[in-house]
Amino acid sequence: MEFWQFMVVPTVLFIVIVAPLWITMHYRSISRSSRSLSQEDRETVEHMLETVDKLTDRIETLESLLDADHSDWRAKPGRSNREEE
Repeated sequence: MEFWQFMVVPTVLFIVIVAPLWITMHYRSISRSSRSLSQEDRETVEHMLETVDKLTDRIETLESLLDADHSDWRAKPGRSNREEE
């Protein structure tokens, strides 16, 4: 009987105090670590940004070529270029 009473108090304290704190701190640390990007994700984002820059340059080049060859390429049927500006 004495062993039973000796184990009840620490078990109740663990369940009531230690376990909730432990679980809370565990999931808080997991959420903090998942907020930041991994190195692989950062490299992927950098690669995507470089690709976007290259595509933007290509679009600007194509638009300048079209402006030189066909100045009215932006005009929709029934609209003049002055309405767009």
